[in-house]
Amino acid sequence: MRTSKETFKEILISTGIKGSRQSSSSNKEGESTKQKTKILHPPIETFWHLPPTKEQKKSTKSRTKKTIMFLPFKRKSKDLQTILGGSHDPKDEQIVDSFRELLFLEGQQIDKNNDYHTLLRFLRMRDYDLPKSKSMYLNYLKWREEFHVDEISKEFKFEEFNEVKQCYPHGFHGVDRYGRPIYIERIGMVNLTRLFEVTTIERFVKYHASEQEKTLNWRFPASSLAAKKHIASTVSIVDVKDVGISSFSKPARLLFLEIQKIDSHYYPETLHRLFIINAGSGFKVLWKAIKAFLDQRTLAKIQVLGSNYTKTLLEVIDPSNLPTFLGGNCTCSEYGGCLFSDKGPWNDPSVTTILQAMLEAEEENIDDEEQNCSASKDSFDGFTPDNVSSKDVYDVTPSRDNTFGQPFLQKILTLQSVVNDTKSKIQALEAALKDTTSVIEGLGQPIEELKKQILVSKSRA
Repeated sequence: MRTSKETFKEILISTGIKGSRQSSSSNKEGESTKQKTKILHPPIETFWHLPPTKEQKKSTKSRTKKTIMFLPFKRKSKDLQTILGGSHDPKDEQIVDSFRELLFLEGQQIDKNNDYHTLLRFLRMRDYDLPKSKSMYLNYLKWREEFHVDEISKEFKFEEFNEVKQCYPHGFHGVDRYGRPIYIERIGMVNLTRLFEVTTIERFVKYHASEQEKTLNWRFPASSLAAKKHIASTVSIVDVKDVGISSFSKPARLLFLEIQKIDSHYYPETLHRLFIINAGSGFKVLWKAIKAFLDQRTLAKIQVLGSNYTKTLLEVIDPSNLPTFLGGNCTCSEYGGCLFSDKGPWNDPSVTTILQAMLEAEEENIDDEEQNCSASKDSFDGFTPDNVSSKDVYDVTPSRDNTFGQPFLQKILTLQSVVNDTKSKIQALEAALKDTTSVIEGLGQPIEELKKQILVSKSRA
């Protein structure tokens, strides 16, 4: 029988969302707390579900070796695109379009970094306030460029990966009952001294950014295909057993602040739920300090639990996806432990084969659109009054109609380049016109004086 000191009451920062669609477990949690918190929007996957499938007509186009290889993918491509793209809430769609137009006026390139779902995440984080969302999004683009995120996600090699895992147990493992990836950290087992012997804060932050990119571009799409519905957020479990105020040393604070800044500022709305488990009295004191660094929207997704956490976790996670050290029945012994396995649909060949084919198809279409964009730009650069060609400049029709991904964005990609060049030339013409007007106005007075002199000369004559 446990003493009162051993009993750590569950701290509910917030739970249910009024008027939102949630699981029964979320509703029960909402009833168990009377705390008033900031009203949140429904889970980011709320409106993204797979509609009934429709039969597609057989293609009459000639089949190359590559099209035959990817034939199963192409037959299902419409449904798969729907899974990855999801059906949109009309209200969200309207404000996302407004947001996209606002960014367009700022001269932002239309690319994968401001597709519908990305823009929606930034809007939700700022409660659909367009100016605030724009500021946050532009800072995100600036960070991506200065931090070289694209290069890191493709080229960065974290050679110390296994050593870091030994002194900082963490990793993705399976999915929850809805299909969201599960991320686990065992903070109480972190050996900071050893961690900073095998790596640096700078390299660990780069590793973290590369993992965030992998989650967005690989884990979420793979989980969506496996669940047959759009997945865009994670469920996290943080084990804080034996963690107290002494654990929050200066190096730990620096690392925590860097990671927290990246997650909240540059990858907003990718967390669905966070369970902090094994919270003791020492962590309770530390938690008061940590909360100061977290925004209200994040706090509302956190549930702090004591040692009786298993029942809560099993309500949202099947035992097969929960490690034995958390009350499940998975060991991943063939990988040396669950946190070394990276278990999930993103490593399931039946899913990754389809996903890889889709990504390759998308890259091909993007390359085609970039060629069209370059061709249109070259046509406009050669503009003269004698060789103007309306068709070459304004024809933004893609090379093919069966584009994958965001066809609307890809179609206006070409147009944007032309519009930007046109805008520059119009500004130059306006400046030249203004100068000409000034010159003409300046000539007005001398002409009047000349007229008077002519009249005087005639009268004397």
